[in-house]
Amino acid sequence: MLISDSSIERQGWGLRTTALLIVLAILSACSGRPDVGVLALNEEPAAGAKVNDILIVTTRKRDERPDTYFNGERASEVNYAEASISVPPSHKPGQIEWPERLPGNPKTDFVAREASYIADKAAFRKSVNARLATLPRGKRDIILFIHGYNTRFPEGLYRFVQIVNDSQFKGVPVLFTWASRGNLKDYVYDLNSAAIARGALEETLVELSKTKADNITVLAHSMGNWLLMETAVQARTENRRLIAQHVDDIVMAAPDIDIDLFKAQLKRLGPQPRPFTVIVSQDDKALRISRAIAGGKQRVGAYSDDLELAELGAVVVDVTELQSLDSTNHSKFAQLAQLRPELRKALGSSALGSSADHNRGANLGDDLGSFVGTTAQTAVTLPIKVITAPFTYASGGY
Repeated sequence: MLISDSSIERQGWGLRTTALLIVLAILSACSGRPDVGVLALNEEPAAGAKVNDILIVTTRKRDERPDTYFNGERASEVNYAEASISVPPSHKPGQIEWPERLPGNPKTDFVAREASYIADKAAFRKSVNARLATLPRGKRDIILFIHGYNTRFPEGLYRFVQIVNDSQFKGVPVLFTWASRGNLKDYVYDLNSAAIARGALEETLVELSKTKADNITVLAHSMGNWLLMETAVQARTENRRLIAQHVDDIVMAAPDIDIDLFKAQLKRLGPQPRPFTVIVSQDDKALRISRAIAGGKQRVGAYSDDLELAELGAVVVDVTELQSLDSTNHSKFAQLAQLRPELRKALGSSALGSSADHNRGANLGDDLGSFVGTTAQTAVTLPIKVITAPFTYASGGY
């Protein structure tokens, strides 16, 4: 029996991909992942617990199973919802304390306090404006979070709650959750789901830009950055201009984007009015797997040349030396949430990576000298480098 070279190539690729996915599965192994029924409500009081109210925009299909709301399949229309999630008083920054049994214990676990669907886009915008109206003028801020590959609905929601809680964000948090199945083997499905979600994300950014918000921050993680960049590239010119006028900060955490594609996207978008922030870690094992699957091309989130990224217009936060709370080193960005006030000071901005000060490189070095975050539990000192062209400032223990 003759076997063609192309057949051998396909078989080799398939075996290589399978092996890589097995390795990633081992790296990501855990006792179980949250899925059905996670939003079972718990009304038990807990002194010191903090409730975080999240608005939700999604291209996921509604799930009729109790306390589940959305699954990993694609909806034919955009859906909206809201949820209130309680963080326990014993919470450790960067962590998600998942309940072992539902509906959880509010003294020790993240638990759902309220959850419901929102009827439509008009009702969603009304809800955003109502929440903004309760905030002082000048502090009517929105943060939009876009999760990455292999993320189930409750995982994206609870990770965002952790970020909002740890950063002490006082504005309106909005989760954009696209139809990831949350399965390692569904990388291509997830990538296609992200592509399908581009129009919905553009529409969401336009809607948020038309609210009464003073400032909008966009935080994307992993494949969510691919979705963000492709949305920017394909957006209608008038929409791109509107969004640019209202989005003050763009933070790209561990971007799962081919470095050559990223350069092409930036070239297509042209010169940007303000820098963006890229959080990188050269020991990111998940991006190492992604690189292998994608033909060996480096991913932006694990790129080896921080200065080149800075020269492309980014403020680079290099967390390679930071000890990760997850085995893949892919979610280090979540550990930075507690340092938001210090990053504001260090970067001279309103949030991670804000470009309010176009000359922030001039004062970055001075501010990094006091780059120590403090929480109620402990003082935090982290090994982080911040690079901005044409200056490079490194902190060895700050």
